[in-house]
Amino acid sequence: MLRKIVASSTLTLCAVFAAAPAQSQTWPSKPIRFIVPFPPGGGTDVMARAVAPKLGEGLGQQVVVDNRSGAGGMIGVELAAKSPPDGYTLGIATVGQISINPNLYAKMPFDPVKDLAPVTMAGNIFNVLIVHPALPAPSVKALIALARARPGELNYGSSGTGAADHLSAELFQVMTKTKMVHVPYKGGPLAMIDLISGNLQLMFSTVPTAVGLIKGGKVRAMAITNSKRYPLMPELPTVAEAGIPGFAVNNWTGVFVPAATPPAVVTRLNAEFVKVLAMPDVKKRLMDNGIDAVSNTPQQFAAYIRDETAKWASVIKDANVKVD
Repeated sequence: MLRKIVASSTLTLCAVFAAAPAQSQTWPSKPIRFIVPFPPGGGTDVMARAVAPKLGEGLGQQVVVDNRSGAGGMIGVELAAKSPPDGYTLGIATVGQISINPNLYAKMPFDPVKDLAPVTMAGNIFNVLIVHPALPAPSVKALIALARARPGELNYGSSGTGAADHLSAELFQVMTKTKMVHVPYKGGPLAMIDLISGNLQLMFSTVPTAVGLIKGGKVRAMAITNSKRYPLMPELPTVAEAGIPGFAVNNWTGVFVPAATPPAVVTRLNAEFVKVLAMPDVKKRLMDNGIDAVSNTPQQFAAYIRDETAKWASVIKDANVKVD
């Protein structure tokens, strides 16, 4: 009798462990949802819609973009994190939800490390330091000198306290030992209006948002915040090149799945994303929208996230950034 029980238990365990590979071999057998935590039209949405059709071709199933915006992207990312870990829900998220917010908020609706599994980094949205045309500072070094000479007199705008553009300015101040006045707005466009009118002296913005105003002479571009230059504006140096060695703010996006998603599914997704993000037409479409298509392994992405989270924890602490 004991032998029968042992034999039966062994067969049951074998069946359980065999189920996961079998499931991954049949995956995907239905359409896949790709959650974007922002409204249509933004950089993250552009990225998802650029890769979704190609991804679907490689997987043999339709990949459907699902915009779930709200709370600065937190609603959509939470939805992705708490979805069934079966490979049929993907989410795209940014540095804000994954590496910045955990350092700003005591309570998060999800844990970026425990509740999400990284698939790959997907892109870096180019950001630019822009100033009012009348500001008497023709370069980054001149801006630093002006800020040091007039502490607390220069105003910079942001899309909100704790947002990536705000923390870019805080990092700038920490690294240059300057002090400027932060003026938070409910969204970047409102800050941009006040920069154009002269109520603000400077701000950090995404390239897609600012490029038309730069070309029209409404604002003046000083430098790219990313670790490399924007190929479509090659005359602009990076902030690091222009006078602050080591400065780099990469407004990155990445793809995630719920944490318990089978490793074989994550591996397959990574391979397909890497292939799609290397396609010339996809890379061009993204670059035209101010996004540098990049990819890496889940392990490399996880390590990068750890470094970014530590970096922003230091900036937030040093700048004493608080949110309401």
